[in-house]
Amino acid sequence: MTRIHLISSVSLIVLAISQSAFAESGPEKSPSVADLQNILLRLEQLEKQNKTYKERLEQIEAGRRKTNPISKAPIAAAPAPEDQKKSSRQDMSGLVRFNPTFSYGMLDQTTNVNRKQLYLLEQKQLGNIAEDSLYIGGSVTAITDYWKSNTDDKFGYLMRHPTANNQIGDTVTEAGIHAAQLSFLANMGDWITAYGELLYDPQQSFGAGTITDLTRNQIQLRKGYVTLGNLDKSPFYLSVGKMAIPFALTDTVNPFSASSTWHAFGGLAYGALLGYSKNGLTISAELVQGGSQFRAANVPVNGTSVPSKLNNYVIDANYTFNLGSGNNQAMVGASYQRGSAYCQGFPVVHFNPCEKENPAWAVYGTMDVGPFKFIGEYIQTTDLWAGTFNPTPPLDIYPARKVTSFTLGGKYGTALYGKRLDLSFEFSTFISGAAGSPWERQDQWVLGAAYFLTDSVKLFGEGILVQGYTPLNFISGGNLLPGQTHSDQDVQNTGVVMGINVAF
Repeated sequence: MTRIHLISSVSLIVLAISQSAFAESGPEKSPSVADLQNILLRLEQLEKQNKTYKERLEQIEAGRRKTNPISKAPIAAAPAPEDQKKSSRQDMSGLVRFNPTFSYGMLDQTTNVNRKQLYLLEQKQLGNIAEDSLYIGGSVTAITDYWKSNTDDKFGYLMRHPTANNQIGDTVTEAGIHAAQLSFLANMGDWITAYGELLYDPQQSFGAGTITDLTRNQIQLRKGYVTLGNLDKSPFYLSVGKMAIPFALTDTVNPFSASSTWHAFGGLAYGALLGYSKNGLTISAELVQGGSQFRAANVPVNGTSVPSKLNNYVIDANYTFNLGSGNNQAMVGASYQRGSAYCQGFPVVHFNPCEKENPAWAVYGTMDVGPFKFIGEYIQTTDLWAGTFNPTPPLDIYPARKVTSFTLGGKYGTALYGKRLDLSFEFSTFISGAAGSPWERQDQWVLGAAYFLTDSVKLFGEGILVQGYTPLNFISGGNLLPGQTHSDQDVQNTGVVMGINVAF
């Protein structure tokens, strides 16, 4: 029984006894009116005291219910089931995060193509990536297209493999997924970042068969590396894993289609990259695994393509500087690669061993002036590509030559209904054979438009003209009768591609 209950009970008992005693004592002992008034007054005082004690006791008991007996720290009331769900989601958001704008930048295949590590570190420096957090991202690109060729079964557009397995007749129409990507980034503290990127790309997969065969419907780890760097504390950074090699620019102003220079020299390989970035100067040096790598890198290892040595390398440097006032700026750069992909003899087959490496060099630049952006680059191998000479008559009249590729493009940025709109035009070419040879060159012209519904959702359309047909496999012959090749300079393709790229 509590103290208040005890006081109340005693008061009632005293009052009952008093009334009984007065009744038994008879009239001669009946209390006076003054005596009764005194008793009632005292009872009123007791009731006030009881009320005060009761309020204080309730406050004490309420405090005990909300306090841990050991720590005396307040304990929150148990949440309702719905509150528990909300609390769980909030706790998860502290560890697992989504940043669609950042994901778009990492997965975009048109800009910073071989500089994603530096882009990542710059985003950390800007505070767009939280420490001790896991970022999950992804991207899906869906397209529809129409293509017309002046030659049956020959479509040279390189955003899909140019083989008769995928394009039959002189007209092609498609609707499907060009690529789907899933990425994760683990930012551990302020120095270490782990990144991985899964890719599904049936139209560009090296698997055999058509785009519906299982061999071309595989998911691969396209990129994966660990980066050590903090640009706030050091201009140096290190990255080890599977990554795009920092050779040339290989960016494009097109909203979707990669440039010919990327198709020809955009490398992907295992390696270890050391970078430097400060005051507009960026330098990258990467040790690249030998043998025939995933894309555009090949140095023989003891006469084989077994990647058992770090015997290839890439060196790149570029400098960015302001052009007057505002955000106008320009960038110029140059690269050197010890072993390009153009080292194989006749007949040329992807990933076959080479007798010796064939280096390549590149110069490039970009310029941003108001709403305009311009890009340009020129790449060439230092030695002849031996495989571009077919020793069988009548094709033996065309000597081997160096491989050359270059890109020129421009983009204009404006707005439509309050949303970003980019209009672009680009020419790029791949020159692989002697003048007049069936495999001399392949040119790509692209007129494009990109409309951004958000920073990570892009609608795009392109009108494309491709002149020449020069697939790398058996480019100068070897898969047909002697003296024949499937390359053809008279092939011309025209097409329209429309699609949407959504990143999250």
